[in-house]
Amino acid sequence: MIDIGVNLTNSRFDKDREDVVVRAKEAGVSAMVLTGTDLESSKDAAEMAARLPGYAFSTAGVHPHDAKSVEDLTLPAIRALASRPEVVAIGECGLDFNRDFSPRPQQEAVFEAQLMLAAELEMPVFLHCRDAHERFLAILKPYMDRLPAAVLHCFTGSEVELNECLAAGLYIGITGWVCDDRRGEELRDIVPLIPDDRLMVETDAPYLLPRTLRPKPKSSRNEPCYLPHIVGEIAMLRGQDTEQLITQTTLNSRRFFGL
Repeated sequence: MIDIGVNLTNSRFDKDREDVVVRAKEAGVSAMVLTGTDLESSKDAAEMAARLPGYAFSTAGVHPHDAKSVEDLTLPAIRALASRPEVVAIGECGLDFNRDFSPRPQQEAVFEAQLMLAAELEMPVFLHCRDAHERFLAILKPYMDRLPAAVLHCFTGSEVELNECLAAGLYIGITGWVCDDRRGEELRDIVPLIPDDRLMVETDAPYLLPRTLRPKPKSSRNEPCYLPHIVGEIAMLRGQDTEQLITQTTLNSRRFFGL
């Protein structure tokens, strides 16, 4: 199985990053995509991936929280990183109107700049959307015909939003949010609606520790080694065989990222 969203550059992994990778491999995670969220983390993710050739890959981009730091919308640093062989997608990019850590006009400008870059470089995009569905799709849709592929990672939206994302051609990334029968109740209901060939799985580690893990870990830190638990929950909700789901999502991820 492939974990398409791992924030391995996060400081919560500083003390045992190599052990985290070992545990992931032992748990059956066959590859992982390390998420870049700004220039520094994108560079670090690429360098980490380069040290794990054939196993780890990375994205390069600017998260909407960090859009305020972008001064040059030609994104020369992201463009340079995108030329590295381990960098397989542009992002994490998109809109976040929940926290508004960056002004919305700046979020939108930086999002569109990354879509333009991805279209030019013919690279897939790794997307973020929170409480911004209408504006997100309005900006994204004109680029969909020019992008090789796009995935909305950590999807937590409604059934209407899911259907509109699928109609736009998006892949959908599902995290341990689906293991939370309180916050994730609606997602649990609609995850069966995702077509087999549009589904990918992720931990978004160190965030979103699956609530149903037993025994409960002492730390609240999520890890890629917990991906099998998330996959098992998704398979149960979809009424599918777990191994079949692993095979399908692995195929989807390899096709999407060109692994």
